[in-house]
Parts: sequence; structure tokens; C-alpha cells
Amino acid sequence: METENKSINDFDSQLICEYYSNFERQGVGSPEMTIKALNFINNLTQKSKIADIGCGTGGQTMVLAQNTVANITGVDLLPRFIDIFNENARKLHLEERVNGIVASMDDLPFENGEYDLIWSEGAIYNIGFERGLKEWLKFLKKGGYIAVSDASWFTKKRPSEVENFWKEVGYPGISTISENVNSMEESGYMPVGVFTLPESCWLENFYKLQAPVQEKFLKMYKGNKTVEEFIALERHEAQIYEKYKEYYGYVFYIGKKL
Repeated sequence: METENKSINDFDSQLICEYYSNFERQGVGSPEMTIKALNFINNLTQKSKIADIGCGTGGQTMVLAQNTVANITGVDLLPRFIDIFNENARKLHLEERVNGIVASMDDLPFENGEYDLIWSEGAIYNIGFERGLKEWLKFLKKGGYIAVSDASWFTKKRPSEVENFWKEVGYPGISTISENVNSMEESGYMPVGVFTLPESCWLENFYKLQAPVQEKFLKMYKGNKTVEEFIALERHEAQIYEKYKEYYGYVFYIGKKL
């Protein structure tokens, strides 16, 4: 199936939502990595406020809630994800301090200086790493923290196939770790933690879980060219990672507002 020059953003949000609502997390990560990033952040109390931007159905948000006493607002553009998010919060008896709202990350309904921590796992690429850091800074209190994970190059040079995939299909704004740390400093943060996510976050926690859902979708929508193209793109992304995983991966960046 030809997927050249198509990205996930070329597909209908309803299809993307239907597909990714099958998973606890809509991106690369794990509870262990969420907790590891959280360990860089100090002084969260019952009065603290956290915003999880691009929260999806809240896989990582519920981990944050179970490992802090703070109040958490999850934000996502897709209403279905937020419905599942709030349902998950109720199931875990967290609804008193965990709430999901529908909003766009480039037009957030927050007050300046409202939050102690802004969180975003695998979602800042929608707005761009540097832009997200700069625009979200105002919502943090002085001394507040930001913690985001983003796809990053591990090397200055890489094969043209993987470079072209990420530039044309995946994430045109992908940068190296050092470039992202520099962006964090330039945007008004002091970097306090940077670490790469292990391959298991991609292979076991993301791509492996998708295989049975892909088969289900192809049977359910047999003959639907759009669905076939979407599944082909997802499979191609997994193949690219298997082939070139030494050149890129997800990296957590944690910074403190100066």
C-alpha cells in the first residue's frame, strides 16, 4: 500500500480517535517513565495544579494522579478522548481532582501563572517543541516545571531514508537533544532533567499492541482504501523504527521556569 508523503494528519480525526482509543496510551511511553520524569519535580502539594496537554485518554495522567496529591486538568482536542479520560478518572475514584476538558493546545483556556507543572507526553509535536515551550511558559508560576517528551534525533547525521520519513511523514520539526535543550534554555527554563525512553516503550508498549487492532480494523473495514492507507502508514512507521532506532527516539525534557 502506497503511503508516500502521507502523514497521520492527512486522515480524518474520527478514524484516528477510533483507532487510538483502543489503547491506554496514544503514544510512546510507560508508567515507569512517567514516574521517572515526575521524580525531577519538587514541592507538589494538595494545592498544586498540573495541566496535561494533549492528554489523550489519560494513560499517563492517571499515573500522575496516583503518584501526586495535586489537582490535574487534562486537555485534548478530541472530545471522545476526553469522554474516556473522565470515565477513567471515575473508575479510579480520582474525579475529585482529575478532570479532562476539550481545548486546543494553541488556544488554552488557562490563566497566567495558574499552574505548578505543565506535562505533555508525545504531544508537543502538534504545535512544535520550541513554540510549545514559549507559549506555555506564561501559564506556569515562577519556579514551576514543564515536563515534555518528544521525538528527537540521537545523531547529527543519519541515513536519508529515516531523515526523509520524519521530515515528510512524521515530524518535520524533529531536532537533536542538544538543540532541544538549547531551545528550553532560550525559552526561559533551566533544564533539570533529560533522558531517553527505552526501546521497550516503542516496541512492547506501542507497536506490539497495535498489531491485533490493525488486523481487526482491516477486517471491519475491508475494502476501505482510507483505512488500508492508515494501517499501512502505521506499519511503515514501525518498520522505520525497527530499522533506524539507533538514530532517534523519544526523550523526556524537564525544565524549571526561571
